[in-house]
Amino acid sequence: MMQLFHAVSEVCSRVTTERYSTSFSSAIKLLHNDLRQPIFNIYGLVRFADEIVDTFHDHDKSLLLAEFKQQTYDAIERKISLNPILHSFQLTVNAYNIDHSLIDAFFRSMEMDLDKKAYDHQGYIDYIYGSAEVVGLMCLYVFCEGDRQLYDKLKGSARSLGAAFQKVNFLRDLNADFKQLDRVYFPGCDFTNFTDCDKTKIEADIQADFDEAYNGIMQLPVKARFGVYVAYKYYLSLFRRIKRIKPARIMQERVRVPDYRKAAIVLRAGVKQQLGMM
Repeated sequence: MMQLFHAVSEVCSRVTTERYSTSFSSAIKLLHNDLRQPIFNIYGLVRFADEIVDTFHDHDKSLLLAEFKQQTYDAIERKISLNPILHSFQLTVNAYNIDHSLIDAFFRSMEMDLDKKAYDHQGYIDYIYGSAEVVGLMCLYVFCEGDRQLYDKLKGSARSLGAAFQKVNFLRDLNADFKQLDRVYFPGCDFTNFTDCDKTKIEADIQADFDEAYNGIMQLPVKARFGVYVAYKYYLSLFRRIKRIKPARIMQERVRVPDYRKAAIVLRAGVKQQLGMM
């Protein structure tokens, strides 16, 4: 019956991922079957923590996050939780021996979102590391399946991929973050007067992250490479759409990649894989 409890908990993490992010969940499904559920389990934890700080405005977010953080550590130590999201997360953490310092850094960034409204350069670097880069590193633990030498070789690229995804999210969500949550992530930017120069500088930084990430993706184990490459191409496509529009439009609308374009990305990636170009 314990296996049934594991399975039910993991279904919760999978459904959470599918409902909150169709793009990310579709990319996960392109991973080898062995890797899919552990990545769903990581996303479920990350998603719920993010919801606490971004959505639950009518509740005591500080208390909710503190309780969720403690319950996460308890679940990992006890190897069980009645919260299915935390139970499935601890299964992955314990199975792949994920470094707890990554979880610590993640929760530090979530705590920053509770009251920090603007970031200086160092604060921005710290926030990106904890909110995004460590998520890439947790996933890399899964992809490397215990090969620590490979993990050490690819961790820089994994951090860059997480950073690129997060920074693209920041650009895409400028309107909501600034106008609804009163947050300014990019240091030194005045979003009441967001200029082409500001946008170009941010885009150059993101492009450097994408370039570094690509090198690592091509060295991932075969079981992980295709799914991660598709996620990379999804976000790169979104980034290119954002680059083509004026700063004022970013402050007014949320850019997205149409479903037909996502389908084309998967098709082209499949052809590239069949031709041995990945």
